[in-house]
Amino acid sequence: MKILVLNGSPRLDGNTKTALKTIVAGINKNCTNSLVEIYDVTEHKLSGCINCDGCKSNHGNCVLPDESADVINKIYNADTIIFGSPVYWWGVSAQLKMVIDKMYSKSEQFQEQKKKIGLVTVGADELKSPQYRIISEQMKCICEYLGWELVFSHPISAYEKTDVLNNSDELRKLGELWKKIG
Repeated sequence: MKILVLNGSPRLDGNTKTALKTIVAGINKNCTNSLVEIYDVTEHKLSGCINCDGCKSNHGNCVLPDESADVINKIYNADTIIFGSPVYWWGVSAQLKMVIDKMYSKSEQFQEQKKKIGLVTVGADELKSPQYRIISEQMKCICEYLGWELVFSHPISAYEKTDVLNNSDELRKLGELWKKIG
């Protein structure tokens, strides 16, 4: 099973990256038949979709001069995708949102696939804040449209840069999320 983990956080070692690394460690320990790749979205040159539909006549590849074709093809070739993002203004980071928007380029091809999707969102607000629900609902809509299965949406409340790293209960929960995709 190919698992792609999309890190949408610009912080090198913040809470989102810690959460994703913990999930990956759980997968690697318990799912020996899985090949996991972490893709740091913010390390690549991406641009926003301009709805030109050039991708529809270009084999599902964006015509803008950026690296989006690489990440979209990785999504296409993965069986499971885990999206991870800090919460910025009640949404995912702009960098991850660019990837999500560029998924339009292969929307017809994606609808022919069955994928499992995981979502991890890390925000400073309490878990009862609507920001986590808003992001999760958007991902549910995307999954329903594409015929994919959202197997987990895991919100985390963390303010300080090391809050997740210092929370053994949260690390345990993250380390067990592999059970939802296995």
